[in-house]
Amino acid sequence: MCQSCIDQARRQFLTRSALGLAAGALVLGGLERPARAAAPAVPPTTLTPDEALAKLKDGNKRYVEAPQLCEADMLKRRQEVAQGQAPWATVLTCADSRVPPELLFGGLNLGELFVCRNAGNTADVATLGTIEYGAEHLGSPLIVVMGHERCGAVKAACEVAEKGTKLPGFIGPMVDAILPAARAEKGKPGDFVANVVRENARRTAAKIGAESEIVKHLEHEKKVKIVYAVYDLDTGVVEFIG
Repeated sequence: MCQSCIDQARRQFLTRSALGLAAGALVLGGLERPARAAAPAVPPTTLTPDEALAKLKDGNKRYVEAPQLCEADMLKRRQEVAQGQAPWATVLTCADSRVPPELLFGGLNLGELFVCRNAGNTADVATLGTIEYGAEHLGSPLIVVMGHERCGAVKAACEVAEKGTKLPGFIGPMVDAILPAARAEKGKPGDFVANVVRENARRTAAKIGAESEIVKHLEHEKKVKIVYAVYDLDTGVVEFIG
């Protein structure tokens, strides 16, 4: 744990100890503490799309240069966001267990990111509706589609494109959404899977902007920005491409 977190934890412990003693004195004196007031409605973030993007980039830089999981005051933050949320970015990324957005963007807390995850970071109906809800109802100004290095779903799509592999269960239909990117990149120079990871993220970002009338309208008004990115599992770096 970093020294600033240790100092913060010490201050919080002392403050809570003092409050606990005061509360005990009130109970012993025959008095009851007043009920905690309900948290007010949460206004949407005031960050612009570009400010939100800069914040994600700064957070990833912290993660890469000094990765450490600091102790967050989760109890206090949980109480703050219990009555409402105002995320300042929406992230569509892969379900891969090595790609947790809140951590790789600098250890973000509750209520900061609106996250959609599925294998291969594709935009199906449920995902598009979720993104629309984040943009229109919650005021999230930035939409990030983030693929990642050595993605298993992309590898599967590449095998289907190259060898005609038949995939079991619902995995086949799921991978179908990635096949257009795989077919487009087949035979091109460079690593096939890496190329498709990037192209799939690009196509998914374009699909969100093209198929969602809600997002398209907000983007036209410059209230929402859509970008795509690729996460490097080895270095921890998120490369924002477009």
